Amino acid sequence: MGTTMPERTAEASAGAAEGGFVTLTVADQLCGVAVESVRDILGEQSITRIPLAPPEIAGSLNLRGRIVTAIDLRRRLGLPDAPEGVRRMSVVAEQGSELYALLVDQVSEVLSLPAETFERNPPTLPIQWATYSLGVHRLEERLMVVLDVGRVLALSQEC
Repeated sequence: MGTTMPERTAEASAGAAEGGFVTLTVADQLCGVAVESVRDILGEQSITRIPLAPPEIAGSLNLRGRIVTAIDLRRRLGLPDAPEGVRRMSVVAEQGSELYALLVDQVSEVLSLPAETFERNPPTLPIQWATYSLGVHRLEERLMVVLDVGRVLALSQEC
């Protein structure tokens, strides 16, 4: 992947500015995904490794009879693997007719945020993060990176 910033549609950026977000943590970084992007939230699941899959594809899991591709968000974002023994959660989203599970460290709460707290990606945001981010929301004590779930899943389909 090059070092240029991906273009965002006005619709995606507008959706990131205001609305409800499922908050999650990846390596101590607070992230948010639009509520309408989330199909399900799962606790730790048994994941079957897929031979020859790229490293960010953790494998597949069974969700009520459907096979779901599990994407390790830490690896996708260029972060170190989760420490051994840490229980991880999955945020399930749909792209086309396929289900995907984003493996995250923790899922917290749903926040409703006003557009006034939203900003474009800061220039200091690493390109690996900016590739999958629509922008950030400045909260009282933290910065929440708004993930572009569609982009994360679209790139998974290219693998």
